[in-house]
Amino acid sequence: MAPRRKAKAVQAAVTLSPRRTRSGAVGKRVAAATAIATAIAAPARAKKKVRFEEGKEEKAKENKESGDANNESIIIEACKQCNAFKTRALKVKHALETALPAISVSINPLKPRRGCFEIRQVGGQIFISLLNMPRPFTPMKNLDMDELIQDIIKKLA
Repeated sequence: MAPRRKAKAVQAAVTLSPRRTRSGAVGKRVAAATAIATAIAAPARAKKKVRFEEGKEEKAKENKESGDANNESIIIEACKQCNAFKTRALKVKHALETALPAISVSINPLKPRRGCFEIRQVGGQIFISLLNMPRPFTPMKNLDMDELIQDIIKKLA
């Protein structure tokens, strides 16, 4: 195993040569040196805390949505790869909102998975899940959407 490098090697990279050229103005060189020094000296822990706090905020939003809606909100996850997903998702959304006005329906609140068409309740009940469909998306295109909508309405009512 190779021996560890000394801390002087890091400081040597920050120091600048006394050579002056037209492109290396003094102000630019000093600003670049301070930027490099702060990047090296910045602790990695601060970044981890930010990521941890972002995760808390997302979980809090999901808990808030599930508590307020009382499991009466539907999520439609439709891939953005093809317009067929969008048309079917809009059709389901419109039909559910007209049949059951107390329900809130959202399409793709988070980034959708590729080749995915899924209709689920926030509480966890999944009505339909078509995952990893390759083109031309035959399982989704063979699906009778009117029958599917009626089944979902029966389950929710």
